[in-house]
Amino acid sequence: MTKYKTQNRPRLALTVGDPAGIGAEVVLKALADPEVGQNCDVSVVGNWDWLMKTYEQLNLTENSAPLANPAQLSIVDVPLNAQIQSQLRTGIGNWASGAASFAFMECAIALTLAGKFDGIVTGPIAKSAWKAAGYNYPGQTELLADKSGVDRFGMLFVARSPHTDFTLRALLATTHIPLCQVADTLTPELLTKKLDLLVESLEKDFGIEKGTIAIAGLNPHSGEQGQLGTEEQEWLIPWIRQEQQNRPHWRLDGPIPPDTMWVKPGQAWYRDRHLNHPADAYLALYHDQGLIPVKLMAFDRAVNTSIGLPFVRTSPDHGTAFDIAGKGIADATSMKAAINLAAELVSHRY
Repeated sequence: MTKYKTQNRPRLALTVGDPAGIGAEVVLKALADPEVGQNCDVSVVGNWDWLMKTYEQLNLTENSAPLANPAQLSIVDVPLNAQIQSQLRTGIGNWASGAASFAFMECAIALTLAGKFDGIVTGPIAKSAWKAAGYNYPGQTELLADKSGVDRFGMLFVARSPHTDFTLRALLATTHIPLCQVADTLTPELLTKKLDLLVESLEKDFGIEKGTIAIAGLNPHSGEQGQLGTEEQEWLIPWIRQEQQNRPHWRLDGPIPPDTMWVKPGQAWYRDRHLNHPADAYLALYHDQGLIPVKLMAFDRAVNTSIGLPFVRTSPDHGTAFDIAGKGIADATSMKAAINLAAELVSHRY
């Protein structure tokens, strides 16, 4: 059932994520679309028995969306022991589903690092289920970085507007940490690492060698000259000025007040991609500062791209959706976008 390479096309490992969630459903729906995977070879990494069970159950629902038959797909079967299998329940994330999704990820990473695949597309997992299974990674990004032996990595969210063809790119400077830790975690050194990663990705993955990067402020109104917070005046503005000198081919615009930074990309997304000259990328300083606007614009099609890894990794920008698992109503748009973007990025790199 396993194949890896055909005519030098990008080879992608596609993990199904948490088996109790909608991962298997969006995988099967995405691969049923003849336009998905036209330019790449996709192998699904998961448990064969659970995939077939999911396929059979979904075919009994009133859902009319086509599903790929696992028997006709390239499958990397990851065996699950009897104890895990006995505890798996559709719609209920627990230690067993966490152990299964972690095993799928470990398999995909090992095969990719061994050269069997050029990139990984990851289905959604539940961090609480990983923790229940004894794995204390904040998320899949951190696991990928750890297994790859890298300490420079970032979460870049990419989405293409169906209205204007504008491409939104948003990088998070900090990710899965409590909000109360953000101000202490942010430093000029950290932002330089993130900006380096962003520029490298724009050049290597998207072919953009010069342009504009918008950088958010931390405080309301970007601190309003120290009246609403001092971080901008103390170090963020001096840091941007220094980085601008170091990067003459790039325009660094900021710190932009967080409540207005997303006006231009919003107009470009819905009205005209050239309107008011939106930036080529946006650097948000913390998780919700970046992801609330991204999900408002592109919830069903945004793709999480891990940059800084030795291989391409993309993921749909949604969770396990345990509440709708098994009902046949999950939207596979973001999974399709993740597969297509992974193939595109691999092609740019190689």
